[in-house]
Amino acid sequence: MARIEFDRIAHAYAPKPQSMADYALKEINAVWQDGGAYALLGPSGCGKTTLLNVISGLLKPSRGRVRYDGVDVTDLPPEKRNIAQVFQFPVLYDTMSVFDNLAFPLRNRGFNVNDTTRRVHEIADMLDLTPNLNKKAAGLSSEAKQKISLGRGLVRRDVAAVLFDEPLTVIDPHLKWNLRRKLKEIHEQLKLTLIYVTHDQVEALTFADQVILMVDGEILQIGTPEALFENPRHKFVGYFIGSPGMNFLPCTIAGNQARVDDVAIALDPETAACGAGAKGKLELGIRPMHLVVNDSPVDGAVAVVVKAVEDQGSYKILTLMLNAHTLRARIPEGHPVPQSQAWLTFPPQRTKLFADERLVA
Repeated sequence: MARIEFDRIAHAYAPKPQSMADYALKEINAVWQDGGAYALLGPSGCGKTTLLNVISGLLKPSRGRVRYDGVDVTDLPPEKRNIAQVFQFPVLYDTMSVFDNLAFPLRNRGFNVNDTTRRVHEIADMLDLTPNLNKKAAGLSSEAKQKISLGRGLVRRDVAAVLFDEPLTVIDPHLKWNLRRKLKEIHEQLKLTLIYVTHDQVEALTFADQVILMVDGEILQIGTPEALFENPRHKFVGYFIGSPGMNFLPCTIAGNQARVDDVAIALDPETAACGAGAKGKLELGIRPMHLVVNDSPVDGAVAVVVKAVEDQGSYKILTLMLNAHTLRARIPEGHPVPQSQAWLTFPPQRTKLFADERLVA
C-alpha cells in the first residue's frame, strides 16, 4: 500500500489552456493515506475520473506532481505504479474460467502455483465466487462478472492502491447493497488503500471512511460522511449531500437572529456573531430532518403554508412555503401531518450560515 499525494495538480485536455476555466482539474492538493477507504463523489463531468486517471498514470497532469510514499511518480506509466484499477464495465477474458481470470494478474507477475491458488481461493471466498471458479466467465450474470473484475483488482497483495471507477453502475439496484457490503468487508480484512469514484451519494457515504466531494474540477470538502452531512463547508455540499438536500434562505443578521424577509429566526450566538462580520450574500441553511414541524402555533415557531406531502414509507417529506421561499421538512412516520398550515421551529444549534456560498464558522 502507499500514501498518495497530489502537489498542486491541474490538468487540461486542451493543448494550450488560456485560463482555469479550460482545466478539467483545477489546482488540487490532497493526500490519500495508506490503508484508507476514500470515495470521490460529485456530479457527472466534475473531474472524478480525470483525477483517478492521474493517480493511476493513465493521464499525466498538465501541472503539479504525484507522489507515492514521498517518491515522485508523475512521469511513470501505470504498469510502473503498481496500481489495480476496476472500471465501470467488467474487463474480463470471457473464454477463461473464473479461476483463470482471477489468477491472471498473479501468473503475469511470476507468482508460483501454490501461492496463486491459495490467493485466488481467498478472494473467491470473500466475493462468494467459489461455486463459479470452474465456470467460463462468458456465461455468468453481470453481477458475477463485476465481482470477477473486482477480484482481479484485489488479488494482488502488493498493489499501492485499488482504484474503482463507478464499478456498480451496471449492477441491478437490489444487488448493489451486497457488493458495497462485500467491498467494505474486504477493506476491513485486507486494509487496502481503496479509492472509489461514484456520483451516487449512498454508495459514497456507506462505503468510504473519507468522502472527497468535487464540482467543476475542484475539491470542495474532504471529510467523514458525518462531517459532510452535519457541517458542509460549501452550499453545494449541503445541497448535494442528503435527500432532499439542505434548505437555504437568503437572510440578514440582527443581533442573535437571522431575518428572512420580515420573519425572525433565532441563531446560536456564536453563529450570529460570525454572520454579523461576514461579507457577501448571507444565507441560512438547515437540513430538512432538523426542522421541527408543529401543527399548531408554538413559541418561536414560524408560520408556513403546506404545499405538498410525499409519503416515503418510514418518513414523509413536506414541501412548505415561507413567504416566497420553498422549504422541505422531513417528519417521521406517525408524526401528525399538517393539512394546510404548519409552524416551523429552527433549532439554533442545527442552523448554519453561509456567506457567498461558504460556511460561516
